[in-house]
Amino acid sequence: MERVITFGEIMLRLAPEGYYRFVQAQSFGATYGGGEANVAVSLANFGFDAAFVTKVPAHEIGQAAVNNLRQFGVDTSRIARGGSRIGIYYLEKGASQRPSKVLYDRAGSAIAEAVPEDFDWKAIFTEKGAASGKSAAWFHWTGITPAISDRAAALTKEACKQAKAAGLTVSCDLNYRKNLWPREKAGQVMSGLMDYVDVCIANEEDAADVFGIKAQNTDISSGKLSGEGYKEVARALADRFGFEQVAITLRESLSANDNNWAAMLYRKGEAYFSRKYPMHIVDRVGGGDSFGAGLIYGNLSGLGPQETLEFAVAASCLKHSIEGDFNQVSVDEVRKLAGGDASGRVQR
Repeated sequence: MERVITFGEIMLRLAPEGYYRFVQAQSFGATYGGGEANVAVSLANFGFDAAFVTKVPAHEIGQAAVNNLRQFGVDTSRIARGGSRIGIYYLEKGASQRPSKVLYDRAGSAIAEAVPEDFDWKAIFTEKGAASGKSAAWFHWTGITPAISDRAAALTKEACKQAKAAGLTVSCDLNYRKNLWPREKAGQVMSGLMDYVDVCIANEEDAADVFGIKAQNTDISSGKLSGEGYKEVARALADRFGFEQVAITLRESLSANDNNWAAMLYRKGEAYFSRKYPMHIVDRVGGGDSFGAGLIYGNLSGLGPQETLEFAVAASCLKHSIEGDFNQVSVDEVRKLAGGDASGRVQR
């Protein structure tokens, strides 16, 4: 069992029932989630010692978010308390040709206003976890965290510095969100953080949005993706920033409900491509996070690059069938799908 640290914001998710639009909603279902929290839950479900670091208010809603993580075995001992509010996001599920929508209400959240004194990074990265008896081997964050605020960006940079000083592998999912910051600022801030990153994770649009590196012979809106084009994107990212690995998810959007799902992994000059899964989507939020968690699992479990990639894609494929942000599947379930059993037949 390995220990992994993730850092970011956990949010309250409010969503109308089923496929109701915001303007139709008479009530909202409440759950919790957030990029790095989603990764921590996945890894805990895979049997890892996963710790999530953030700051939440010292009131009942903040405690509810913490409790939500604890039920999956996530280590919450390094979550700081304080601030006045938790971030909220509203989710309207798309259907057919109508896309899903996300509205953020996270300005002034506890993590956005956190200060360096809230986190003792040296202790966080070097202390032994209660579940594993080991200090951390891996640190994961996403591009959403530095987008939250300038303070959060500075905290992310300090965390990365301390993680590298402690000898951890650092992974980053670029996760560009246009509703949080413009491309110009994202490129500036993220470029300054890439010096600390060993494993870069992106979707089919992130490299272009953040760093201006575009895939050739690709039209994302029509679902046309070029494997060779993304191989060149991965090579360009690795050459520019010195990444040891670059992983890119490849989503062919046929509609809001139906996608084809695959990914590629670029490692030591070699490109690996996964099998492609046709998916009928129940909930796509957290799909990229579940892929990142699978990638971390494969690397820390000693899997080869192709097996790691297939595990990560299968884990993410399964997430699209599960309501909520968290990927509530086991290693055995992922391995069965990665091994070729995609029938969905009843297990008795």
